[in-house]
Amino acid sequence: MTIQLSVPHGGAVLNPFVIVDDAAGFVGFLSEVFGVPETTEARTQMPNGKLIHAQVRLGTVDLMVADRLDGWPARPGLLQVWVSDPVETLQRAAGLGSTTVTEPTPFYGETTLARMLDPWQNLWWLWTPTPGQPDPVPAWEGGPDVVFGTLDKALRSLAR
Repeated sequence: MTIQLSVPHGGAVLNPFVIVDDAAGFVGFLSEVFGVPETTEARTQMPNGKLIHAQVRLGTVDLMVADRLDGWPARPGLLQVWVSDPVETLQRAAGLGSTTVTEPTPFYGETTLARMLDPWQNLWWLWTPTPGQPDPVPAWEGGPDVVFGTLDKALRSLAR
């Protein structure tokens, strides 16, 4: 059975929410790296200055953000976003403290994949269309293990 969902104001059916330390700094990072403004009317600040809610819109999706409060665990995300230039995006993000996890790599379906880890421990998949690009040889057929290997290494480093 499929449930029909009605989303007001052209929003998305699913919107991620991350809880980080320094939510305001994270929102600034998002604005600078992805060239998107904060949805200022959504910003909700508590009396102690912490943000209980902030958001930026990436395409049709609202990425919602809050500050981690005492007793709350940080809840960074695994996030996918389409960008026009993954190299430029990685460079902007690196200038703001991110690390590259996966250099731009051919991926199936005529796309290129890159990954970065931001200073708040969110892991980003950066996708861009690359029509006409041949599919890579999978690792299990003797091709490179870049796509899985870099993800595995990054996630294992976060488990510590």
